[in-house]
Amino acid sequence: MNNNTQPFIGMHKTELDTPALLIDLDKMEANIQTMADYFTTVNASLRPHMKTHKTPIITHKQIAAGAIGVTCAKLGEAEAAIHAGIRDVLIANQVVGAQKIARLINLAKHSEIMVAVDSPQNVQAISEAAVAKGATVRTLIEVNIGMDRCGVEPGKPTLELAEQIRQSPNLKFEGLMGYEGHTVSRPDRAERDAAAREAMQRLVDAKHYVEKRGIEVSIMSGGGTGTFNITGSIPEMTEVQAGSYVFMDSTYGNVEGVGEQFDCSLSVLATVVSHPAPNRMIVDTGLKVLAKEFGIPQPVGVNGVEMTGLSEEHGKLQVSDVNVSLTPGDKIEILPTHCCTTVNLHDRYYGIRNGIVESVWEIAARGKAQ
Repeated sequence: MNNNTQPFIGMHKTELDTPALLIDLDKMEANIQTMADYFTTVNASLRPHMKTHKTPIITHKQIAAGAIGVTCAKLGEAEAAIHAGIRDVLIANQVVGAQKIARLINLAKHSEIMVAVDSPQNVQAISEAAVAKGATVRTLIEVNIGMDRCGVEPGKPTLELAEQIRQSPNLKFEGLMGYEGHTVSRPDRAERDAAAREAMQRLVDAKHYVEKRGIEVSIMSGGGTGTFNITGSIPEMTEVQAGSYVFMDSTYGNVEGVGEQFDCSLSVLATVVSHPAPNRMIVDTGLKVLAKEFGIPQPVGVNGVEMTGLSEEHGKLQVSDVNVSLTPGDKIEILPTHCCTTVNLHDRYYGIRNGIVESVWEIAARGKAQ
């Protein structure tokens, strides 16, 4: 831990300077256990996504609770995880270009890294670099299952790429992955269930197509927090990449069948800096510390106050209750609408238990976009 974080240990959370990113440790640990408990009831295992928290100690907690490894979005996240002693790492993304591929191959010398691929050219480039380094790289073929982002189409294109990987020196074909991201945040459980199962059937069909032609598909990876108990229940799936459940946010809190099972453990502590009119207050949390692509975040536990806008450094609060007694200098907590992108705006977490700072964790993979 950086020495400049030590004086915070033992403080009450309201003594912290703001803005400050808080974790309710009891709630976070309960979320980790709730998800771990679910995966004792199904065939699939949990490979939680690090893109949410970006912090190795939280991944270690998830693995201690039963997760088989970690999913990362970028090489930089994978490097932070592997440097912290986490070995089984999936980069659920394409690693393209000589510079990035060199980093990937170097990681393969120190871990059991696995990477998503969806093009013959990328497969060839990774194979050639692995041969030159004397490393072996595990691969999953990403299949487009309806999100229309990355991924090859099911059927013959998937088969042809699998055949190429099997014939490529120093590559190991492990299986398939697909992300039903276009379904995970649909609030209605029945609608989400139908859409997710339709998407995942494309991945299952791709598996059967490949296996009927003599190629074993050992790993079937996909899923998110919004579909963990849908995708996780499909017999062919072997792992689920849920991430946001560890913190949650107000968006996932409104997703039926998910919001009831996990508590929001992440908040941003703010200070009231101005109360220039009876119906308006300003806090020191703006766009540089709160993401709003899923909607404007809202205060926690303060009735009669609504956040109506964010500028760079300010949050505007509309006061509808004349009995609200907040004055400049008072502190309130704000619940994010998107935990993943909010985390990426901060340098560290303050871990809170019973209102007291228990730990301060640097966000090791914050800003690791390369």
